[in-house]
Amino acid sequence: MEILDMERVPELIRRSDVVFLALPHGVSAPAAQGVLKEGKRVIDIAADFRLPDSSLYEKWYKAPHGAPELLAEAVYGLPELFRQKISKAKLVANPGCYPTSALLALAPLLKNGLVDLRSLIIDSKSGVSGAGRALALGSHFCECEGNTKAYGVGTHRHTPEIAYYAGVLAGSSVDVVFTPHLIPVARGILSTVYARLNSSLDTSGLRRIYQDYYAEEEFVQVARDGELPETKWVLGTNRCFLGVVAAKKQAIIVSVIDNLVKGAAGQAVQNMNLMFGLPENAGLKQPVIYP
Repeated sequence: MEILDMERVPELIRRSDVVFLALPHGVSAPAAQGVLKEGKRVIDIAADFRLPDSSLYEKWYKAPHGAPELLAEAVYGLPELFRQKISKAKLVANPGCYPTSALLALAPLLKNGLVDLRSLIIDSKSGVSGAGRALALGSHFCECEGNTKAYGVGTHRHTPEIAYYAGVLAGSSVDVVFTPHLIPVARGILSTVYARLNSSLDTSGLRRIYQDYYAEEEFVQVARDGELPETKWVLGTNRCFLGVVAAKKQAIIVSVIDNLVKGAAGQAVQNMNLMFGLPENAGLKQPVIYP
């Protein structure tokens, strides 16, 4: 692998068709400005373009937005939900890992008007790689091994992202309670989504709705009757597996993804494929095994 000489970055941008930004929040926005001025497309894996306005970004990320004038042209990069817009975009905001798992679970409920929009609860568990590579006490082996903990309760930055795009899908504002947890595995997210059904529906009927909704999607699969997905089912892949249960007028959806693939880099490649008219699965057939 070639070691990148930072002095060559402007030259490399000029020679490229698309630039993936994997920078810290707050750094991506000004970098995207420069790349777009060169006439290149941008896929931002940070959070700088996920939220619709600068005031919401500043509220949750505690910093001014670096390029608020670009927010109007940014497209949210969840292909199964916003494919047409992504295909025409110059600036794509790659979704967060938790929102990816939650929104794919919620979409059939919201688009079909099946649930009370004030009843959405999302309980998510993530492997330690979701915290990034920076050194922190909470991600040390001796802190994580044999331990499970909630964090960011009521304050996690993915909360407004889930709420906003759930509202887009529903066509109305929604209330979301989101609680993430850290579990002692390297990678993987399991989200359990709860929502109150507006009418009686059994598990078989609800599963059929999900199967119909995702029938044409290669990367989203619905578990068979009596099965609930596990994180190992999607390890190293760009897939989301959904398990569906209806009980006592509650929809209970279990969603699993690999946070590093469908929750980050794999989804970015899927977005690039859409932007350039390539097969959507190009570069995404080989499982990723590190870390």
